[in-house]
Amino acid sequence: MGTITIRLLVVEDDDTDPSPLPALLARQRIDASCERVGNAPDMVARLADGRFDAVICDHAARGLRCADALAAWQAGGRTIPFVIVADRFDEPAVVDALHAGADDFVSRDRLDRLGPALRRAIDDARARRERARDQQALEASEARLRALSAYLQSAVENERKAIAREIHDDIGGMLTALRFDLDWMSRHSQGEVAQRAQQALDTVGQAMLASQRISRNLRPPVLEAGVVAAVEWQVSQFRKRTGLRAAFSSNVDRVTLDDARAIAVYRCVQEALTNIVKHANARSVSVDLILRQGQLSIEVTDDGRGLGQTDLNKPASFGLRGLSERARAVDGWLDVLPSAEGTTILLTIPLDGARSATEARAS
Repeated sequence: MGTITIRLLVVEDDDTDPSPLPALLARQRIDASCERVGNAPDMVARLADGRFDAVICDHAARGLRCADALAAWQAGGRTIPFVIVADRFDEPAVVDALHAGADDFVSRDRLDRLGPALRRAIDDARARRERARDQQALEASEARLRALSAYLQSAVENERKAIAREIHDDIGGMLTALRFDLDWMSRHSQGEVAQRAQQALDTVGQAMLASQRISRNLRPPVLEAGVVAAVEWQVSQFRKRTGLRAAFSSNVDRVTLDDARAIAVYRCVQEALTNIVKHANARSVSVDLILRQGQLSIEVTDDGRGLGQTDLNKPASFGLRGLSERARAVDGWLDVLPSAEGTTILLTIPLDGARSATEARAS
């Protein structure tokens, strides 16, 4: 074990006697430079303007309680080790200090342990700092990923909106003009020409319905009527499309949301209903929209087979992850509550003082 060089802040009686610690630690292969302070405020001041590797607190110092020094050390958010030197381990003040976060204790009659205790405490503190840096880096990376996800979702919705508008305005306009021409040809021709014109007219009608369907999926126009009406429409369409029992309830008639929150609610219900059709094998579904105490909650419940933990942890479970990111992008959160009777997906979004139409009329 090689010699290490460290700086110590020693909290002890500040008298004129030279500290024996440097010589003691030198025999234990530690080259230590020591600064001494006699009270907790001086310790805090020295820690603020100096770079130390550890604090050693002498429990026998007159007029000084190790607990006070430890509390001041912790209040400063220090990550360097705090080691106590005392006569006995079982002294209540020493035990309290160790429980409160002191790194180690060294008995005064076993100061040969001080060097190894300092080495271990310094290594542990370095590992804690590295873990803290790694955690901060991970949190920063996750924050960047969340920001990127929110940006991509916003960009996708904006692109969908633009494409839906182009389909409606450009393609829809051209199909409408083509339909008028074909209708004129059908009315002003006879025989096979009239028959072919009618067939083309039917094809154009199907193309117009397809373009309307695609446009609705890209940017649902029902959102213009409000999120309550949009969710109710989704549930009715789901019921018609699948034949399942599907009920919708809401404690408000209307609630005003910004575009991002409205889309988050709509897509959450859309994805939840799609997952039920694909995976749940359910017979009935209920969708409840509740506005209470400044929070909007959307609860989608089915009586299907339920989600297991393996389903939630599947690497390819992008649907639920996407919903979670959507919720987080509008400061909300998503809860998935599986049970033996089915699964509930709960989206909660804070509305920052938004009021429903019903509440506004009541006031």
